[in-house]
Amino acid sequence: MSEVTHALAPPACDGMQVDAHRRVIAVVIPCYKVAAHVVELIGRIGPEVDLIFAVDDACPQGSGKLLQAQCDDPRLQVVFHEQNRGVGGAVMTGYRHAIAAGADVIVKLDGDGQMDPALLPQFVAPVLAGEADYTKGNRFYDLRYISRMPKARLFGNAVLSFMAKFSTGYWDIFDPTNGYTAISGRAAAILPHDRISQRYFFESDMLFRLGTFRAVVRDVPMDAEYGDEVSNLRIGSVLPEFLVKHTGNFLKRIFYGYFLRDVSVASLELVCGLALLAFGVIYGGLHWWQSLASGQTAATGVIMLAAMPVLIGLQLLLAFLAYDIASVPRHALGRLRR
Repeated sequence: MSEVTHALAPPACDGMQVDAHRRVIAVVIPCYKVAAHVVELIGRIGPEVDLIFAVDDACPQGSGKLLQAQCDDPRLQVVFHEQNRGVGGAVMTGYRHAIAAGADVIVKLDGDGQMDPALLPQFVAPVLAGEADYTKGNRFYDLRYISRMPKARLFGNAVLSFMAKFSTGYWDIFDPTNGYTAISGRAAAILPHDRISQRYFFESDMLFRLGTFRAVVRDVPMDAEYGDEVSNLRIGSVLPEFLVKHTGNFLKRIFYGYFLRDVSVASLELVCGLALLAFGVIYGGLHWWQSLASGQTAATGVIMLAAMPVLIGLQLLLAFLAYDIASVPRHALGRLRR
């Protein structure tokens, strides 16, 4: 599969230049079945943005061609995929073009109009200030916003958020599937673009990959605009897939962080806690089964020998969890490099 078949821009884009003395802000818009909204969306993007990359992900509605015909914004470049790669694949293509163009911050907006471009400065500011490497929207800050969210999305996002905390290590963020994001050019450049999930798991997998680099992630309060757009994401259908992928990322994160790159007290707490808990459960289960089969009550010593490892193991695992929560990255990659 080719990377990008060709990149086209309206005639007004020829010779487009960006002031070398200012920080370059780029917007990436994955386009798939968004023809009804994407032209209006680009018209709402403010002058603080220097470059706009719209990636037509083999859109059956011809979103890219529509933009070329109806949008004369000189900041716009339209990139075409020969085959559909999903939102993650489209965003990674946009990232590569933005990095090549020298973008300092890259903002991702969905083309369906749910994300208000007026909020863009709030997402960009922490990245430009060196306080974060990646910012993402959070629709759960304000109860008024939550009340306007469809109940199915509310429940599904809560479940996915809980799973994402375990798999990514970012215990202080919520709403992981929120696609309104901003990332520093430095952080985007070091990401393994070819290994990030290309479909609906993209946003959660991005957080996992950023966590492996100890990047700082910050939530930005926002409201979502629900109009006549049709979401392609069905929470019920993706929950099993997300559970499997989150479990895999969690195991990789624990191995990378506590055994491959470093060994700490938390590593010992995890190993000992799991060993004691497993011993207590297996030993106690076997003797419970024997007691049930024979009709005899287990001896007090047997009960204690089963209960104590379970209690101590749980305490050690809770101590490990407390350590993991406290170790959320606090120093942005950009700030450390400067």
